[in-house]
Amino acid sequence: MYIHEHQAKELLAEHGVVVPRGAVAHTPEEALEAAGALGKGPWMVKAQIHAGGRGKGGGAKLCATPAEVRAAAERMIGMTLVTPQTGSAGKLVRKVLVEEGVDLRRELYLAVVLNRADRTLSLVASPDGGMDIEETAAARPERILSLNLDPALRLWPFQARRALLHLGLDAARVKDGAALVDKLVRFCLEKDAVLLEINPLAQTGSGALIPLDAKITFDDSALYRHPDIAVLKDLDEMDPLERKAAELGVNYVRLNGWVGTMVNGAGLAMATIDAVKQAGAEPANFLDAGGGADVESVRRGFEIMLADPGVRGVLINIFGGILRCDVVARGVIEAARSMDLRLPVVIRMEGTNVAEARELLDSCGLGFTSASDMTEAVRLIVEQTAGGRP
Repeated sequence: MYIHEHQAKELLAEHGVVVPRGAVAHTPEEALEAAGALGKGPWMVKAQIHAGGRGKGGGAKLCATPAEVRAAAERMIGMTLVTPQTGSAGKLVRKVLVEEGVDLRRELYLAVVLNRADRTLSLVASPDGGMDIEETAAARPERILSLNLDPALRLWPFQARRALLHLGLDAARVKDGAALVDKLVRFCLEKDAVLLEINPLAQTGSGALIPLDAKITFDDSALYRHPDIAVLKDLDEMDPLERKAAELGVNYVRLNGWVGTMVNGAGLAMATIDAVKQAGAEPANFLDAGGGADVESVRRGFEIMLADPGVRGVLINIFGGILRCDVVARGVIEAARSMDLRLPVVIRMEGTNVAEARELLDSCGLGFTSASDMTEAVRLIVEQTAGGRP
């Protein structure tokens, strides 16, 4: 689960991290009031969306006067902000964060991130903050230091010192920096965060370390342990179809293609998506109907997929184990009839009662195309949806 920058900073402040004073504004008038409450400028006005690179798209502005604060908020609120992370569709800005200015001397990078390969958290540090860390990693990998927590999920003091020295801090500032690192790691462990990124981490004229931006991502599966975090989810930031899918209990991720896919099992879903792409088409979604797929879950899956106007055909790829293929076939037939489905549908089933399932599909009169294996199923749906190619 993602949260906004202002929410991330509020959480960090609760855990003892010093952050710039600021306030959220939903209107230009509120932004002007926030600037006045913060006192003497300059001020930063920053669009609040779930995406990075906001400055590149005009979503961050340093303002010297209250009038500039109001003008910046008026320009940002209601705009569709396009950044490298939003895609061409962009995201609607509904609010801005107005913050006090900071005496910025250096921009650094510091993060705690889930290292999936090593199954632990890693502390990542770079003296090159304020820019795309991916570009730094590609062009100058020696500038990025990554240190794993030990198996007991502890960051040793010498590791924190090593990271801070890599940032170029002098010995006098390493002690304060180590306290900051300790707070960030403890936060991730306590709140089940899989990413806590501070970019940039500012070093001020006095030498203090201040997070100028904060991005936090939480483990969805752990939210039941953190109701205080779960309530921070901003449904307006979700893709409309993904939001509807979540309300219906469907595991759905929207993609940019034209072949709708429905499978049972996340691994099979990934394999199906890969196969569609290798065949020269683009999948429209990731949809896992789950191991307990039935008529209702199939109907919900179709409802979500067909709400995407880009879908030109559907590929159903089912492996029946405990879930019998004939049960899924009946669900597909009933769902298609109830929805008056007219798009081409290719179905590949294998497993328990597959012969009965194929007989049901072939005799239902709905024009489904049956495939004997996944390779054939992908070839058929690509052929039948060739007109969907951009």
